[in-house]
Amino acid sequence: MTRPSMTPTSLLLALGLVLAGCGGGLHGPGMMGAGGGSGANMMGSSSGYSQLSCSAPTFPAEQRVDVTVADMGMTSMMGGVAPMGSHMMLSASPVTVPAGQVTLVASNLGWRTHELVVMTLSSGASAGQRVVGPDGKVPETGSLGEASASCAEGSGEGITSGQVGWITLTLAPGRYELLCNLQNHYSSGMYLEFTVT
Repeated sequence: MTRPSMTPTSLLLALGLVLAGCGGGLHGPGMMGAGGGSGANMMGSSSGYSQLSCSAPTFPAEQRVDVTVADMGMTSMMGGVAPMGSHMMLSASPVTVPAGQVTLVASNLGWRTHELVVMTLSSGASAGQRVVGPDGKVPETGSLGEASASCAEGSGEGITSGQVGWITLTLAPGRYELLCNLQNHYSSGMYLEFTVT
């Protein structure tokens, strides 16, 4: 029996389907403000996202914000600097909190390294409007802090795949922008408006 030959496009499609089925479940502290870093299941087991190998300490639910950072449609075979236009995401729950002490827990469910930077938004500005420089990053002048250490608090070399980083800040009422400022990540959609009342 003769088997039909596969075109390069159909071969890539078949490989993509196989790889999509190989991903682990999406586990973490929960996108709906579950708090506590309990490792609750967030999506089905065939999501293709990384599993978390560490968790943040327990913080009071009323001061905790769960932030998810990820690359969409990428796999661990894709390394190096993210090309312009890569599909990435940053989400948070809740997106509005009362003023005072706030702990942002960033879970990296993607394959690339990410970080979480907290910046104020000036009056009339919107998230995603910062000017990206030739280095693929936005200026961090006025940054309030960042979670960029794997399985630790504060700044570091980035939150690697399947790891968690966190930061606790005292925030006044206002509008803030949460963003990833690694090369080309901001221009790839990794930003979100965050409100403190």
